[in-house]
Amino acid sequence: MSAQDKSKDPQAIDRRAFLKGTAAVGATLALSRAGLTRAVQPDVQQLNVALIGAGEQGRVLIDAALRIPGVRFRAVCDIWSYSKRYARRLLKKYGHVVNIYEDYRELLAEEEDLDAILVASPDWMHAEQTIACLEAGLHVYCEKEMSNSLEKAREMVMAARRTGRLLQIGHQRRSNPRYIHAIDRLIHEENLLGRVTHAYAQWNRSKRDDLGWPKKYVIDQSTLESYGYESMSQFRNWRWYRKYGGGPMVDLGSHQVDLYSWVFDVNPRSVLAGGGVDFYHHHEWYDNVMAVYDYENSHGVSRAFYQVLTTTKHGGFYENFMGENGSINISEVPQRGNSADREAHAPPWDPLVKKGFLRQLKQPLQRTGTRDIALDVRVTEETGRWPLPVELAKPPHQPHLENFFGAIRLGIPLNCPAEVGYGTAVAVLAANRAVEAGKTLGLEPEEFQV
Repeated sequence: MSAQDKSKDPQAIDRRAFLKGTAAVGATLALSRAGLTRAVQPDVQQLNVALIGAGEQGRVLIDAALRIPGVRFRAVCDIWSYSKRYARRLLKKYGHVVNIYEDYRELLAEEEDLDAILVASPDWMHAEQTIACLEAGLHVYCEKEMSNSLEKAREMVMAARRTGRLLQIGHQRRSNPRYIHAIDRLIHEENLLGRVTHAYAQWNRSKRDDLGWPKKYVIDQSTLESYGYESMSQFRNWRWYRKYGGGPMVDLGSHQVDLYSWVFDVNPRSVLAGGGVDFYHHHEWYDNVMAVYDYENSHGVSRAFYQVLTTTKHGGFYENFMGENGSINISEVPQRGNSADREAHAPPWDPLVKKGFLRQLKQPLQRTGTRDIALDVRVTEETGRWPLPVELAKPPHQPHLENFFGAIRLGIPLNCPAEVGYGTAVAVLAANRAVEAGKTLGLEPEEFQV
């Protein structure tokens, strides 16, 4: 998006206004409120919501939404009695008495006073359920990935436009104040890194056994088949099956590949990827993927590497954005990344400390030198780590839900509308196709448009 286009983009304007408004009162305190304090006051309009999909991710959304004043759960839908029982007990503990449904269509037919739906079911059901909710006049917060099918993801975008309802996609880093500060303020507005030439991100997880289930909560075979599953194991481990999800590259990678387009301000022009089913031989999706994306904007060509592994947790998950004047290392978990590193030749960063945009050096600049006799070279480097000043004392999904509910109540822009989520879906699903093709795949700009 050009600078001229950005000036007309209400989402960009909203972010700029937020950043300027917080500068004078101190970044650490103001940004921790995610710029949405007006949307979460005790006297706000009550919103009645329902949850479709009460599994692990659905419970994460329950936990975050319960912390937001004025949000009242009215119904929960899931095909598994264990999840329905868990969610009902959890919500009752906080005073939310909910109706329970197995079929989302029954929920939509019976519930009359809903304002919004949170969709946290398996990816393959997102489009069907989201479109039905939008057409019922409800606003929808849909977990990523939008769908494991681009055709269905495209239908979601068109349904949101057709109905005029809000559709927020669950790329929660888009609302995280630490990421907004790092990308919008430091990279884009302050040009901290100069030209950003490269990016690196990874999500590594330890080896895991397939998910099991309590024997007394087995779903009977006829019910499983009526909802599209062949077995209980397939239902519990849907992320590994091509019918239901996109594997780790989509499930984990979409959170981070989404950031590349935010940083480079353009969608990728190509992707090269390798990977395979090398460890979990009974799975359908690749258990490891390494991908290289190319981006081209007004500054030139930039490249980004992405890695997802499921047999080691080495390094965990984080993102690194590298430019001519320095780099920013960041993670949803601050212990994994929360700093900027300055190149020795870069302009001084002390003025940004005075503004509250960076914290003082964690350690003084140190010049160190080593000599490698075999190579006959001397390496000298200047090190110094500048911590980011932004704190988030909330669950990571809470600011994104606050943004969604604020959009309903106050008309503020969504941080991840359907069009943005669709672009990310194109990028990560293309990486899986590149693994299968064994070659670089070119991506045209029109592929990211609906």
